[in-house]
Amino acid sequence: MDASASEPEDGDVIERIAALYREHGSRPYDGGRRESVTALEHALQCAQLAEWAGAEPSLVAAALLHDIGDFITPTSDTDDNRHELRAQEVLGDGFGPEVLEPIRLHVAAKRYLVATDADYAAKLSPASQLSLSLQGGPMTAEERQRFEDEDFAPQALLLRRWDDAAKTPGKQTPSLDYYLVLLQELREQRRPARRRTVVGALDA
Repeated sequence: MDASASEPEDGDVIERIAALYREHGSRPYDGGRRESVTALEHALQCAQLAEWAGAEPSLVAAALLHDIGDFITPTSDTDDNRHELRAQEVLGDGFGPEVLEPIRLHVAAKRYLVATDADYAAKLSPASQLSLSLQGGPMTAEERQRFEDEDFAPQALLLRRWDDAAKTPGKQTPSLDYYLVLLQELREQRRPARRRTVVGALDA
């Protein structure tokens, strides 16, 4: 999949997200990265799990968008496409760090959990095990400390658990449009309030 990306302008990031999922979301992952669900099904299931857990809307948004960087650079069985960083090319400054940082850290969270939870690696899907090997494998002690020092590490760990669980074929979820409304609400919250000019005793 190839979708050229430029930094989104203030008003069109939601439309860009919608277009990417509608164009690419129904395609299955290829080769050793193949999962039992499509990219869109995975995103919707992950967002639903975040909602069910009572997560903040920003973390639900991160759950929906965490793999959107895969639409910028295709996945491969031999190279890591750094999709957690490519997401920035899609989202730009459209969302705050409470959305972007868990996305940036969700791959690191997998490496952290493999290094700290003896049972975690065995529960990963074959596709996730393959990507783990390309992403650096279990973290070293130094890497674990750096990860723990990240402000959004706890949110990234939650996102990672939902990511791993969001792979159920045929599961019923809300639609993409349902979550696009949530994204738009988050965007509106980031817009600066319009300043009023006072003319005499009247607000103009």
